[in-house]
Amino acid sequence: MAENKENKDIVMKCRHMEKVYPGTKALDDVDFNVYRGKVNVLIGENGAGKSTLMKQIAGIEQPSAGKMYLEGEEVSFKNTTEAKAKGIGMIHQELSLFPTLTVYQNIFMNNEQKKGVVVDNATHKQKTKEILERLEYPIDPEATVGDLRVGQQQMIEIARNLTQENLKILVMDEPTSSLSQSEVQVLFKIMRELNAEGISIVYISHRLEEIMEIGDHVTILRDGKYVDDAPVKDIDIPWIVQKMTGSNKSYPKKERDIDWDKQEKVLEIKDLCLPKSGGGWLLDHVSFDLKKGEILGIYGLMGDVITEIFECIIGLLP
Repeated sequence: MAENKENKDIVMKCRHMEKVYPGTKALDDVDFNVYRGKVNVLIGENGAGKSTLMKQIAGIEQPSAGKMYLEGEEVSFKNTTEAKAKGIGMIHQELSLFPTLTVYQNIFMNNEQKKGVVVDNATHKQKTKEILERLEYPIDPEATVGDLRVGQQQMIEIARNLTQENLKILVMDEPTSSLSQSEVQVLFKIMRELNAEGISIVYISHRLEEIMEIGDHVTILRDGKYVDDAPVKDIDIPWIVQKMTGSNKSYPKKERDIDWDKQEKVLEIKDLCLPKSGGGWLLDHVSFDLKKGEILGIYGLMGDVITEIFECIIGLLP
């Protein structure tokens, strides 16, 4: 990665970043630029080092070697509090919410507004309502988070970071993994609004079409090493795949000349039901079958109770 000390478009530089764990080197001499007011995509296969680098930027982990520069000033963060003080927030792929607390309590956790020494819950509720309206997500601020579906909880995680007043860089680690397509489009709109305010976004995703739609600049990691970077307008998906994998090999779909209607059924599920605590159903009369030699895909968003289907099949859940 070319060094350019005079480039005012770069809000943060990471140089020669390393992270060593017992038995493995998760990051090996990685350079990374965060461009001001842009969506900076960081991409690579599982284990490439993306999340490790982002955790170092957000103060969750400390590098074994390397330096970070924010607005030209060398910085290092012992924890997320120090990173937030410098204007860095992070939306995690793994939800870090409190299921027994309300929506507004989660959004303002560790960022409480006060009147004197008293927590100002009226302000919390009003600001929560305003943030959720901006996200086009009208959830009751007093709803208990544990009662919400996973996609709704993901939006609460996103909303929580929008309350950070001094935000300069927002790291998003797989933020759309549990969102519907309409929710993704609302999130993209908010991301562009943040960009217009001068806020930089670091975006991690495995969904290549999303990257081409929302990204401005792409950086590729492979096996803990920096591989390449380029503006999104100058690349395409095959370029990304080649850089990620180190190969131009593609895997075209092969049609199999099999009459599936005549194939023997090896598994048949009829009207599978699983009751939900408090009434209703987690699984409500689900039916499907599996033919000999068939690969059956079952698809849904996080929270769509797919795992519970298999837990029923293997006898883990009655």
